[in-house]
Amino acid sequence: MHKDLLRLMRAERSVRRHLAVTLAAAVLAGLLVLVQAELLAGVLSGRFTAVALGGVAAVVAARALLAWTQGVFAGHTATAVKSALRRRLLARLQELGPGRLTSHRSGELVTLTGHGLNGLDAYLTGYLPSMAVAGVVPLAVLVRLFAADLSSAVIVLVTLPLIPVFGALVGMTTKAVTERQFHALARLGGHFLDVVRGLPTLRAFGRARHQATVIKQVADAHRAATMRTLRVAFLSALVLELCASLSLALVAVPIGLRLLGGSLDLTTALLVLLLAPEAYLPLRAMGTRFHASMEGVAAADAAFAVLDEAAAEQPRGTRAPERSGAPEIRLEHVTVRYPGRDVPALRDVSLTIAPGERVALVGESGGGKSTLLHLVMGFVTPSEGRVLVDGVDLRELDPAAWRSHLAFVPQRPHLFATSVADNIRLGAPGASLGDVRRAAESAHAAGFVDELPQGFDTVLGERGANLSAGQRQRVALARAFCRPGASVLLLDEPTARLDGRSEAAVVSATAELAEGRTAVVVAHRPAMIALADRVVRVQDGRVVSDTGAGDRAAAPLEGGRR
Repeated sequence: MHKDLLRLMRAERSVRRHLAVTLAAAVLAGLLVLVQAELLAGVLSGRFTAVALGGVAAVVAARALLAWTQGVFAGHTATAVKSALRRRLLARLQELGPGRLTSHRSGELVTLTGHGLNGLDAYLTGYLPSMAVAGVVPLAVLVRLFAADLSSAVIVLVTLPLIPVFGALVGMTTKAVTERQFHALARLGGHFLDVVRGLPTLRAFGRARHQATVIKQVADAHRAATMRTLRVAFLSALVLELCASLSLALVAVPIGLRLLGGSLDLTTALLVLLLAPEAYLPLRAMGTRFHASMEGVAAADAAFAVLDEAAAEQPRGTRAPERSGAPEIRLEHVTVRYPGRDVPALRDVSLTIAPGERVALVGESGGGKSTLLHLVMGFVTPSEGRVLVDGVDLRELDPAAWRSHLAFVPQRPHLFATSVADNIRLGAPGASLGDVRRAAESAHAAGFVDELPQGFDTVLGERGANLSAGQRQRVALARAFCRPGASVLLLDEPTARLDGRSEAAVVSATAELAEGRTAVVVAHRPAMIALADRVVRVQDGRVVSDTGAGDRAAAPLEGGRR
């Protein structure tokens, strides 16, 4: 059994209860086969009594009821396990933030948490119950066969291990080809999602048609992997069926000859012929369901790999920030290396930001400015050096407690398909409608929100599709205003891609929001840089200049994206 899934199921009490009922129902239904065989052997050998026929009907009805119970509780088990695993996976990714996507593309994670984990249904509803039945029913059948006919029992005892042996040999190949199929599916889903997200850019540069060819190639690779998996599954089923059929023939032929010779009575012969297939059936079913469940197991392996890797990379602190006012933030010889990249994103960076100071980070694209913000948020852990908050190593602070003191406005804020009010109160779920309106007014967003069809109750499109770039940015600023307890303000190019009017509104709102807070702003536009007390230039992962307010005008600016 999958050890990580077993640990997860043990940790969830509702899962344990549903799984116990599922396995008990499956085993009881399997054991009732012995009773059914005894009654049928008696009926078919000439004892056509109403009591015997009623007993057969009762056993059949009981098995049907147990099968229904098993199906219902197995479905509950699968739903609970998938929900728990998705909850842990999404919580871990939310906790780690954008840094996690440096080694896992977002599209692959979407495929994993969606379609990938749905493959666990076959494992939880089919393979686990069949494994429990295979561990109990063949032994019970063997015991009854030894009591009924020794020679037949010996044949079954000798041939029975052949099925799990062949199943294990084929299963190793099945596991390898299924993992390749799942990775091909993850690449397909990840690439497709990334292409959809970047479609406007691809069209702008005339590369959309080329990506159609790439998607076709990735889809062909997934198709080929799927066909290899199906081929192995069909061949493995043939091997198991052939092995079971030959084993049954070794039992049935001597039974027939002995019955014709008069050395065996009809009732015993019928009992052996009815029970022998039931000794092999659970093992055959387990082998068949093993192949059907391997895609889900591959997805579970990938999910637990992300969880284990994340846990190793992101140790959790337990201390809370010592004061609620604007803190001092200090970076001491910090180096950051992302997985899979040879060049560090930051190299030996030392920087001190005083309480209440406003610092603008400028520099060329890819210089490491956003990595600095992710360091402060705790989304990225330094490979070398440390980040101190009021003298305390950020790794010692509880991430949730520290982030409750932060207000973050990204360059491309994500708005969800819900009301404007719910989008604004995202960082403060308990905020009232009055708090939301005051935050919107402070961010210069209340004017256009009131003009929407239902005002603050207007449901937005996913990613704010029915708003302009400037309006989306002001909604993001309103989120920050809706967190009055935040003592640190982090902004990542909030005025990028805005027209002059929208930029002026955002700059004005930012100036008000930064009052009394420690602020770190990634900026290229002069109007946003003018708000800062200091301008820090970051280039190729290093701090190359640090100018105060008096020297700010001398700092050259770069346009474009990072």
